[in-house]
Amino acid sequence: MTSHHVTASTCCYCGVGCGVLIEHDGARILGVSGDPEHPANHGRLCSKGSTLHLTGDLDARALYPELRLGKSLARSRTDWHSALDHAATVFAETIRQHGPDSVAFYISGQLLTEDYYAFNKLARAVVGTHNIDSNSRLCMSSAVVGYKRSLGSDAPPCSYSDIEQSDCLLIAGSNMAYAHPVLFRRLEEAKARRPQMKIIVVDPRRTETCELADLHLALQPGSDVALFHGILHVLLQEGWIDRHFIDAHTEGFAALERHVRDYPPARVAELCQISRADLLTCARWIGQSPSFLSLWCMGLNQSSAGSAKNSALINLHLATGQIGKAGAGPFSLTGQPNAMGGRETGSLSNLLPGHRDAANPEHRAEVAAYWGIEQLPSTAGLPAIELFDALHAGRIKALWIACTNPAQSLPNQHRVHEALAACPFVVVQEAFRHTETCEHADLLLPAASWGEKEGTVTNSERRVSHVRPAVPAPGQARADWSITCDFARRLEKRLHPERPSLFDFRSAEALFEEYKSLTRGRDLDLSGLSYARLDEQGPQQWPFPPGADQGTTRLYTDGRFPHDSGRARFHADPYLAPQEPCTPDYPLILNSGRLRDQWHGMSRTSTASRLFGHVEAATLNLHPEDLQRRQLQDGDLITLSSRRGSLILPVQADDALRPGQAWLPMHWGKRFLKGLGSNALTLPAVDPLSRQPELKHASVEVSKAELPWRLVALVEGEVQNRLQTLRPLFEAFAYASLVPTGRERPALLIRAASAEPPAPELLERIDQLLQLSSGPILAYDDPSRSISKRVRLDDGRISGFRLAGETLAGQWLRSVWQDGRLAGDQQRWLLAPLSAPPGNVGAAPSKVLCNCLNVSEAMVRAGIAKGLDLADLKQTLGCGTSCGSCVPEIKRLLATRPVAQTL
Repeated sequence: MTSHHVTASTCCYCGVGCGVLIEHDGARILGVSGDPEHPANHGRLCSKGSTLHLTGDLDARALYPELRLGKSLARSRTDWHSALDHAATVFAETIRQHGPDSVAFYISGQLLTEDYYAFNKLARAVVGTHNIDSNSRLCMSSAVVGYKRSLGSDAPPCSYSDIEQSDCLLIAGSNMAYAHPVLFRRLEEAKARRPQMKIIVVDPRRTETCELADLHLALQPGSDVALFHGILHVLLQEGWIDRHFIDAHTEGFAALERHVRDYPPARVAELCQISRADLLTCARWIGQSPSFLSLWCMGLNQSSAGSAKNSALINLHLATGQIGKAGAGPFSLTGQPNAMGGRETGSLSNLLPGHRDAANPEHRAEVAAYWGIEQLPSTAGLPAIELFDALHAGRIKALWIACTNPAQSLPNQHRVHEALAACPFVVVQEAFRHTETCEHADLLLPAASWGEKEGTVTNSERRVSHVRPAVPAPGQARADWSITCDFARRLEKRLHPERPSLFDFRSAEALFEEYKSLTRGRDLDLSGLSYARLDEQGPQQWPFPPGADQGTTRLYTDGRFPHDSGRARFHADPYLAPQEPCTPDYPLILNSGRLRDQWHGMSRTSTASRLFGHVEAATLNLHPEDLQRRQLQDGDLITLSSRRGSLILPVQADDALRPGQAWLPMHWGKRFLKGLGSNALTLPAVDPLSRQPELKHASVEVSKAELPWRLVALVEGEVQNRLQTLRPLFEAFAYASLVPTGRERPALLIRAASAEPPAPELLERIDQLLQLSSGPILAYDDPSRSISKRVRLDDGRISGFRLAGETLAGQWLRSVWQDGRLAGDQQRWLLAPLSAPPGNVGAAPSKVLCNCLNVSEAMVRAGIAKGLDLADLKQTLGCGTSCGSCVPEIKRLLATRPVAQTL
């Protein structure tokens, strides 16, 4: 009889830091639910978190070390001793020949704090380089700079409970409903309890978050600094500022006051392309509300002016005294589960553990003394974009990448792939073996993943949680800290044989105990915490110094800030337009963002096919006017081009955008789409202070792709390995999309197009890999018209098909496949040439709105047509009653239903 256990842990997706209860039998994860005792989520989970147990596909996992001894060779299986010995030898020889700055480490906001600490100590104390950066550079580094230069510390001052207590809440550059759904549920409930609460959303798109807003400012992309200066101009003009707070607790206000005189409402309305009336309303709500809270994410951070945007927003809080009290303050929403832990441990090239700065000699001396080494390097390290520039130039000879996918996530992807291909030695430490970056790995090291690791994470509200393992890692996969420490000990013997090892750690807890003392007396002091205390008292917010009974809910309640003067600082940065203006050749602004059910580069979420039910393929969104201007229709294949690259993909109309703007999800890379994904188009321009790239603004053009020959295929069964095997064959097509699909019966869905029919041998090879070349196959071929069709029937049920040259029946075949059975009188339609099968063949299967209860958009629309409101839909269909992520979209459908006419 199988025994069932429950282990409390945390979710591995966004920075909300939700507690989860993992159901398992000691060997396999069987289910997951929200932890009602965790203060971050109180039992709630979003559509991604609630399907975590479905992402354990072993076919997607790295299970043992793999090594290749030449770029032209394939990797082959090896053992841990040989793998790490080889890596230590290569790194040591590279350092001896070219110096410590010839090697680098690029790590991840998804690592645990203990993993981070091990990597930092390895780079700085053993190798002797500050060349260690994190993918947090791509999402949170501008927030770090904003907090540090305005408030004195990289410390979000608020708590999630402030969301419920705020009277006026501004959400800037975040589709919170999709990016941080559990927090959005709290906001929805707060608004329902207190309808007088004012919610302002600042976003170029009318996102799902706007469904809750009292005011949506659809500003011109990149004009946020002008907006915030314009708001402050009105606050000053109307006397809605707190002079006492400014005089007692801040400095630099006089210069800012002079600066914002140049941002009167008329000018700001023109710069931001919003109405003057909306600007004045926004300022009035902020200025007259008893409490004002702001929430922001990538729309502010991923910008060449990201630091200025952050400080300009924080200026509003300082000018109104709206900080350090309930329901108020500037609150950045962290993108990754432990980006905060990375910042705490110093996992950006300019940082050191304990919120210290690598450029500060005193800070370097403190860390060196604590580690028992003579000194830390004084040469500055390379942030992410510059690091990969150095890789491209040949200055970095060996690169260690852990738990991240730069071959999909960095801007200007063609250059990134060139750099990785040219690097003499690339180590990839990764749980999932099919990421785009793994393609470049000379050494692939299998890492443990969610549910298999122990350590700590810090969420957006500074709350530290104990992450507990439920099951052992599969195959030979190991915890990240363990891999790092094992490598460090081997490298020490080669570089520093005279000194005792700095890496005598036998558990994650040992790393935490050493690290926490580096925070003692610092602004983030968590030296009073331990695994035992977290287990006893639950997750805690720092600072939590020795002797504390509980964590700190809110910072700066006494009006003192950790600058030398004890005062917060205003900053008067000018508004600067984005780096790449539109031109007649590239007249559209491309923005990118998150989908509801996908995560980053989809290394994990792509293993759960049901998470493709809401959006199943990469599609570009354009305003209907832009479609009409280019003589395009929904579903047309288009070429999307920037100065750096191009993609071919379908287009769809979206009136949530303004004319002149385009939107593309960030998640798609070359595993699922022909080309290098959205970041083949983005530019590597960076913020001058944070070095964060401008991923939210690139100038592009769209033109119709004339690709008359089409292919569509679907085959159920094993997905991950089949996708990996098939993907190279589709390089022959101009357009290709290969994605998982299906809920009860996972399958691979393929679409492709080209100007001319491919060689028959290529189709034969595809059919072989799809298992459509032999067995119970119905076949039709018309070589004169380049038409070829295959349908596999197993016990009267379609288990796969491939249509080429003529694909009219593709949608109908998908519907029949989903329904499960094929009626006898329908078989005659399966291969009918150029004739429509029964039913509406042109209609795509309705997307899934509610992933939790498998409620489709068609079902919701049918309910709305019957007159059902949101409460009725919840009761009759169940949608919106579990994670609630579908509620904003249901509200949008309800808002667009025809109004009944009274005669």
